[in-house]
Amino acid sequence: MASTSTGLKERLLASAVRLFAQRGYRGTSLAGIAADVGCSKASLLYHFSTKEAILAELLLPIGKEVVALDSRLALLDDQDVAEAAVSGFVDLTLRYRREIKLLFDNLADATSLPDLGLDGVDGVDDRLVGAVAGRSPEPEARVAAHLALGGIFAAGAAVESLPYDDAILRESLTTSALRALGRSLT
Repeated sequence: MASTSTGLKERLLASAVRLFAQRGYRGTSLAGIAADVGCSKASLLYHFSTKEAILAELLLPIGKEVVALDSRLALLDDQDVAEAAVSGFVDLTLRYRREIKLLFDNLADATSLPDLGLDGVDGVDDRLVGAVAGRSPEPEARVAAHLALGGIFAAGAAVESLPYDDAILRESLTTSALRALGRSLT
């Protein structure tokens, strides 16, 4: 029974991410997700009490990856951290392209989600910006870091419509972000 239940949960998540992308988060109902999967709304509610719980579950892997990236970056010196941060964020963006698009398209709803219960997430956004800035406190470096991360995030949301393979996307995103930072790939 557990494997059937787990299979249903995975099918519900796959349906939700697809419907959220097609109809928008607000335009998708729990009943619509259940109907798409071919189960009752009661079966859906067994796994997810709210639509917010589905969105949180879809975004949880990204949160875990960002926390792991933050931990790896903490071990690097200031010289190497910017390139590693950009490369790591590009890899994360490509790995979770559907979820990044979902997050990008529904940012207001996603930022109002309750805490996902991730250890180490407090301040991770500021630490990531700092890492991309090479840990420089200078305003120009910090603004450039925001620009680079925002560009990667926006491009990641559009990556499905770009006719390039992952290797070209990875190289182009990394090179462009480093250029925005006034750096080049070493």
